[in-house]
Amino acid sequence: MATAKKSTEKKTPIDDNHIISLYMNDVLENNHNTKNVYVFCKNNGIEETDFYMYFGSLDAVKQAIWTKFFQNAVITLEKDKSYANYPDKNKLLSLYFTLFEILTLNRSYVVYSLMENKEGMKNLKDFKEFRHHFKEFIKDIMETSTSENSSRVAKVARPVFSEGAWIQFLFILKFWIDDTSKSFEKTDIIIEKSVNTVVDLLDTKPLENLFDLGKFLWKEKMM
Repeated sequence: MATAKKSTEKKTPIDDNHIISLYMNDVLENNHNTKNVYVFCKNNGIEETDFYMYFGSLDAVKQAIWTKFFQNAVITLEKDKSYANYPDKNKLLSLYFTLFEILTLNRSYVVYSLMENKEGMKNLKDFKEFRHHFKEFIKDIMETSTSENSSRVAKVARPVFSEGAWIQFLFILKFWIDDTSKSFEKTDIIIEKSVNTVVDLLDTKPLENLFDLGKFLWKEKMM
């Protein structure tokens, strides 16, 4: 009796990263979101049981993608041994620059995911977990701050500051999406000016930076 030949072909292990990669490829190649888990799994040759080991729905996959973006940025920062000793301003700058480098590597997906619902950034449900991690990271910066002003304000304003930083991030993200400059150099400018302004709000003389930021935004027709 003939016996089946053992396959020597190695299968790609199914994990959360693999599922995320498949989903992002599907979106970009087909220019639309898969309607349900059954279709997604069938099209990609994976078992539904494997999918549900990591995600409860496709919406959960979309949220996880943004969370991975942020986690990868943090991992990159932590590889820099000198990061822990950076002043507040440099920590924020490093976070934003690193995060937007990662977003740029995935720009096609990011732009599509924010525009797919025709509401632009009005619908931010995919940011739920990302937002939580982002705000906690900002709070940690304030808790470990060596700045006298930051430490004083942090006792009463940590939640307010983290929420303000989140709104700032969304503003920069919208600017980056619309940015057509070479290597997104205008986004780099807005990151630096925005971070300078927010950090200086913890000091006593923020007006100069606020005025500088306002001039830049006016020039870029953002106001």
